[in-house]
Amino acid sequence: MYREDFIKALRFELLNMVEQHLSPISKRCAYSDVPLETNIRWRPLVLVIGNYSSGKSALINEFLGADIQATGQAPTDDSFTILTHGAGNGADSRIQVIEERDGNYLINDPEYPFQNFKKHGQRFSSHFRLKKVNAPILENFAIIDTPGMLDSIAEKDRGYDYQQVIGDFAQIADLIIVLFDAHKAGTIRETHISLRDTLPAHTYEDRVLFALSRIDECSSLMDLVRVYGTLCWNLSQITGRKDIPLIRLIYSPSAASRSREQNNIPEADYLRYLENQREDLKKAVLEAPRHRLDNLATFVEIHSERLSLYLQALIGYGRKRRRFLTRQFFIGLLPSLTGAAAIMSLLLNFGLLGWLTPSILLGIGGGIAVLFQIIWLSTFSRLFAGRFYRKQLEQIDDLVFLENQHQKDTWSAVRDLARQYLRKTEGKFSLRDIEDDHAAVKTILDHGTREIREAINELSAIRPGQWVDDPPGPFLSALAKEMAGQDYLP
Repeated sequence: MYREDFIKALRFELLNMVEQHLSPISKRCAYSDVPLETNIRWRPLVLVIGNYSSGKSALINEFLGADIQATGQAPTDDSFTILTHGAGNGADSRIQVIEERDGNYLINDPEYPFQNFKKHGQRFSSHFRLKKVNAPILENFAIIDTPGMLDSIAEKDRGYDYQQVIGDFAQIADLIIVLFDAHKAGTIRETHISLRDTLPAHTYEDRVLFALSRIDECSSLMDLVRVYGTLCWNLSQITGRKDIPLIRLIYSPSAASRSREQNNIPEADYLRYLENQREDLKKAVLEAPRHRLDNLATFVEIHSERLSLYLQALIGYGRKRRRFLTRQFFIGLLPSLTGAAAIMSLLLNFGLLGWLTPSILLGIGGGIAVLFQIIWLSTFSRLFAGRFYRKQLEQIDDLVFLENQHQKDTWSAVRDLARQYLRKTEGKFSLRDIEDDHAAVKTILDHGTREIREAINELSAIRPGQWVDDPPGPFLSALAKEMAGQDYLP
């Protein structure tokens, strides 16, 4: 197989690992309401965001090789558009839109990873659509075009929470391109919020690329330097970082050519020195399937760690509860036996049971002791159990032992889930089942994730177009055999 087939096979193995091992446990333990693979099953995603008229649609059209998205100086499109591949008509080889679907179709079709977007309401779904385009570049990934960011004060101006939608898209995107243009170098309010709050909360820095677009509209090289410096200053103020991320300087040759013809102006001399910037950005976009593998590996690692710590908390509670109930049983046992002995002694002293045989007397005494024990367990012990349950919910952090900051961050992501599960089950669940599930997750965390990273490292040494003799994995057979041998297989 070639490198591209190796990537697809490795992605398939990763999805199977999540679907067959992590998802059943996560649903059974209420870690996730939907299968974990829901948001990662579809093709890699490239999210393009930026100020209005920052060149998002022009950049996408440049990638596609056709004018698919509308462009203009004013805001031209207020919809979130998914651009994916569609088989064209053999008689017509032009790159064009083959099929369009509305938002209601997208969020209700399980083929697409957008079911979670129902929560944003009808106003959002009416501004959400799909375009299938017969562009070769879309064969291995999809592009998400977004409405331009505005200086709006309230989210009600759009009818839905724009930042929440951007956050949900960022969470499932493998690559995010943030575009600025020479006229609005980071001054838009929604851009400020997205860079400062939304993106850091929903994705990782290494997935975000910055680009300054429409640089052909700068009057001179000095003008470009001034705009670039302004953008760097704005980014440093927004992010609070002293080190400025790499900002690629790009423009659309076709749009620049039309502008020069309309305004009868020559091409800026400095543009020829920046051709490699646009090619670098396109190369990064073409690597989206490779980014998807890294993101899938990270996805498996993160959810394995979180699920493991989540189950550790439930195990910690279950073992404490078992010790508590055992202690309560023996605490009630001594008074029950003492009480039964006292009653039998009184009855014998009054001669009420003298005519019975010793075996019958022993049985009556035992019955009285059992009755006392039942009364204890159903009244006082239950009262103490309620106090124990409430105390554990209040002191839920004591259920896990956190050795470092990484574990503390992981625990903060699942603490509320653990509390919700204990409330939902009232603290009553099968400890043995939870322990078995935890052992299975630990096997994936300790062995499966290592095998995944080894396969990805092997991929980094494979050049495009190079033949590969051995396919990746199979991870599932090794894991299934190991877990089946330990009776851990779900």
